[in-house]
Amino acid sequence: MRIISFNANGLRSAATKGFFDWFGTQGADVLCVQETKAQEHQLAEATFRPAGYRAWFRDASTKKGYSGVAIYSRNEPDEVRTALGWAPFDDEGRYLEARFGNLSVVSFYIPSGSSGDERQAFKFKVMDWLGPVLEQWLASGRDYVLCGDWNIVRSRLDIKNWTSNQKNSGCLPPERDWLNALCRDERGWLDTYRMLRPEGQDYTWWSQRGAARAKDVGWRIDYQLVTPSLRDRLRACAICKDPRFSDHAPYTVDYDYEF
Repeated sequence: MRIISFNANGLRSAATKGFFDWFGTQGADVLCVQETKAQEHQLAEATFRPAGYRAWFRDASTKKGYSGVAIYSRNEPDEVRTALGWAPFDDEGRYLEARFGNLSVVSFYIPSGSSGDERQAFKFKVMDWLGPVLEQWLASGRDYVLCGDWNIVRSRLDIKNWTSNQKNSGCLPPERDWLNALCRDERGWLDTYRMLRPEGQDYTWWSQRGAARAKDVGWRIDYQLVTPSLRDRLRACAICKDPRFSDHAPYTVDYDYEF
């Protein structure tokens, strides 16, 4: 099973840069997209519906052209869930879950706080509210793959300029503490990249200022977090920095899993 997670920063924009042509060569079973920045009716053309895949969307209802998540799958899910039960989060189009038997694949888009104090406060509220939900999922007995842009780095290995970003959203100590607590030990969520590349220093996002991507001055904020039940099923991962479809790079994980 191959799953790709990708923050498109506008799926229509990514498509014009050849994203779906690239995707068609990847042999993925599931694609999770964040920041579609569109309403579903704007993504009805064949360009956005690759052959062999079904697509599901959760658009932002609070503001058009904002946020939004999607899941593309070769297999038909048994169920698709579009809300977690807290309107401030759900209505921004930040969660979509496809269920295949005992497997749940989630496309998540955790808020950024970089635009100012108000959004950072909302990010902290999301973290407080989401933590117990994720603990319930861990205890459920289901296999979960949580794909998405979490807008938080975990450690010095995950960001080029560690020291200078300690007071910036995405690298704040309380944010890192929260995410690392989720991945606390063998009973917590597993960071697939870190499991497969314990000392890796690859990034998934680069600022669009100052030639950051060319200089590889990046952050690793896109993850596939999985339940411990999938520990022995992890096979390989890749961050596909080139070609460039967005300010984020697609993140691919291969699992020894049939669904």
